[in-house]
Amino acid sequence: MARRKLIAGNWKMNNTNKEGLELVSKLKELVKDCKDRDIMIAPSFTCLSEIKNAISGSNIKLGAQNLYFEEKGAFTGQVSADMLLSVGCEYVIIGHSECRDIFGETDELINKKVKRALEKNLIPVLCIGEHLEEREKGITADVVSTQTKKGFEGLTEQDALKVVIAYEPVWAIGTGKTATPQDADDVHKSIRDTLKSIYNENVADNIIILYGGSVNENNADELLNMPNIDGALVGGASLVADKFARIVNFISK
Repeated sequence: MARRKLIAGNWKMNNTNKEGLELVSKLKELVKDCKDRDIMIAPSFTCLSEIKNAISGSNIKLGAQNLYFEEKGAFTGQVSADMLLSVGCEYVIIGHSECRDIFGETDELINKKVKRALEKNLIPVLCIGEHLEEREKGITADVVSTQTKKGFEGLTEQDALKVVIAYEPVWAIGTGKTATPQDADDVHKSIRDTLKSIYNENVADNIIILYGGSVNENNADELLNMPNIDGALVGGASLVADKFARIVNFISK
């Protein structure tokens, strides 16, 4: 069975409630006829509730940009899985390179977050990817393999199949640089090889792996038609309704 495509928009620290509502108002109309792929947007926490109301009844699903692995308590500034569920989230992005690099999130912490999301029936979008110096050293496959193994540590086969992976080469995020479609597909294939070594061919063949890193309306068609690329985690282009809609409506070949 073919893997279903997922196009996800990560708004990062952008859009007030008013701006977010204006964006989804346009986006809903532009993607309303898209039936054969999933669409998800991840606004900032302050927008989630209002955006959920605005997309209710549409084909757009709601995600969050992070969560904390504890149930509740004295964790100032953090957001729990139950809080995300209470505003209608179905997905949560975990381990984004900005969280790893700027806020010091470790593989161990990220693994705890993945487990918490799964316990609460949220779909984790686990981000992995190498830095430029790692790519130049030729160790991309080793880096993403290690991040995958640590992210999936302790997960059953049944839980593993619920995880979405987003491969985002750190050097391509927000830089305008993009891995060539073949390079990106090769890394996606290596991730599947890692999953096969951890679990089996069924898991490797069925997990959705997105590509992220300066995906835009001009390169989406070529990237999203590669055999191992199952969709995109889009940053900057997801902030412009017609650009994001063009990626969602990519031409399948």
